[in-house]
Amino acid sequence: MSSQLSPNKDHLRNRKSTSDSSSPPPAAKESLRHERLSRLGSSGLSDVSNNTTKNHAESYFSRRENRLSARKKAEEELARNDYKKMYEKALATNQRLKSRLETSKQELAVIKEQLQRAQAKSELGSNMLDTEKKDSWSLRKKISDMEEQVKVKAELHTENQRLKDENGALIRVITKLSK
Repeated sequence: MSSQLSPNKDHLRNRKSTSDSSSPPPAAKESLRHERLSRLGSSGLSDVSNNTTKNHAESYFSRRENRLSARKKAEEELARNDYKKMYEKALATNQRLKSRLETSKQELAVIKEQLQRAQAKSELGSNMLDTEKKDSWSLRKKISDMEEQVKVKAELHTENQRLKDENGALIRVITKLSK
């Protein structure tokens, strides 16, 4: 009798699957339960033991139903919690990624600003370099012109000196002839 009241889990699953596949209406369930109880009680026991057996059997079946419903509720709650945990995890991940994206955008803005400043300096430097090149070229030209002028002046000076010397010689010759 105790083996009938406490079957193993596999036996419960088998009984559950067979009872689920052909689930009779509630009135039929009740009559099946009474039939089982009457079979348990037909073993020739007294009315007291028969009532006790019926009470045990009824309490067993009610406990079994309570356990099954509690298990289903627990599974549903677990599934709900899993979805909730997954949602919260995804939400946290999204928040973390959004903050990283914001940080990256700020860094990108700073880098763009630095690049613009560097380009402006480069353009300014290249403008200054162009100006400096022009100034340098003009200075070189002036230097070469001045060097040419110095050469011309040196030549003129030497020619002027030669002419002075020649003039002096001519004056001496004229003075000697005039005497």
